[in-house]
Amino acid sequence: MLIKRIHGWEIPESRVTDEHVFLNRRHFMGAAAGALALAAAGSARAEADPSAGLYPAPPNPAYADAGRPVTEAQYTTTFNNYYEFGSSKRIAAAADKLPIRPWEIVIDGEVEKPARWAIDDLLKAVTLEERIYRHRCVEAWSMVVPWTGFPVKRLVELAKPTSNARYIRFETFNRPDVAPGQKDGLFTSYPWPYVEGITMAEALNELPLLVTGAYGKPLPNSMGAPLRLHLPWKYGFKSIKGLVRVSFTADRPVSFWETLGPTEYGFWANVNPEVPHPRWSQESEQVLGSGERVPTLLYNGYGEQVAGLYAGLEAEKLFM
Repeated sequence: MLIKRIHGWEIPESRVTDEHVFLNRRHFMGAAAGALALAAAGSARAEADPSAGLYPAPPNPAYADAGRPVTEAQYTTTFNNYYEFGSSKRIAAAADKLPIRPWEIVIDGEVEKPARWAIDDLLKAVTLEERIYRHRCVEAWSMVVPWTGFPVKRLVELAKPTSNARYIRFETFNRPDVAPGQKDGLFTSYPWPYVEGITMAEALNELPLLVTGAYGKPLPNSMGAPLRLHLPWKYGFKSIKGLVRVSFTADRPVSFWETLGPTEYGFWANVNPEVPHPRWSQESEQVLGSGERVPTLLYNGYGEQVAGLYAGLEAEKLFM
């Protein structure tokens, strides 16, 4: 008897990417990127990037298909929340003014090996790979991106945390000289620098990725260059960009959005269609670039890999 095991991420066959599209995805993505102005400034910056020769990185076959077609780069590189550069989604031009070399990442806190890594030295100490992951914003739009990076647990191995480390606190840059959101108007009262946190158990899961590239190239500034976090089962406000510090702590970090809106943005931020944001539903999402409205999946479709991390936390509010 044939017994088929049903996985939480499976979708109807009618919505599966055609085989010829998947097998030739690099060709299609390259054609799309070439036709657009991911082009102009972004492309020129990638050519000057000292890490450009590391891309495209080998794809990890375990994450070669996210169950939906890859979103074209013209949408993902020009439509993004990045409040350091303003409240509009169209922050790409402003973000390109952020210098990403030289760039250092400090590793500190409850670790045996505190360090200050120049980004290019860190890239030499890890092995980059491509993973195609979904991304789901709490605002109810979504996309699929071929990210390049290395697992968060590899950074954990380099840092050698002590037994006191229960959480990891991530911190972004604070550059009001080049980041208008940190300098002018409404956002000057925000708790800069931007901070996020995850548990050590989450960090040691296979899914979390420290991202350095996308679409077979170094990461555009608008997407968080030179180093950002991607947690595909969480809402996008758990995807900190422009990382400069990674701290291992005994105490749970209070995130940027949790500080600003504690009744709206919780620590866990797991995608859950049954738990609405206080001002709108999370039951469905709009796919960026296609306009298609689709049902939201629990844990963004990654429940098989991560649901076990949250056993016993069912009573937690705010996106559990």
